[in-house]
Amino acid sequence: MPSDEQIQAVVDRLETEREEIRRREGAGDPNLEEDRARLEEIRLELDQLWDLMRQRQALRDAGEDPNKAHERSRGTVENYWQ
Repeated sequence: MPSDEQIQAVVDRLETEREEIRRREGAGDPNLEEDRARLEEIRLELDQLWDLMRQRQALRDAGEDPNKAHERSRGTVENYWQ
C-alpha cells in the first residue's frame, strides 16, 4: 500500500502534466486529440487517487489503519453522486 506521501507525489505529477497539456491547448498543439484523451485519463486517475486519500483519512480519523483503504475501480468512483 502506498503512503500518503507517495499518493500525493503521483497527484502532483498528474496535476503538473494536466497544466502543461492545458497550456499547449491554446498554442495550436498538433496533438490536440491525444491531449484530450490524456486529460480524461488524468481526470480519472486523479479521481481515484483523491478517493483513496479520503478513505485513508476517514480510517485514520476512526482510529483504524489507513492501509486498509483500497483503490476503487474507476466505474465506482465515477458513479458517486457529486
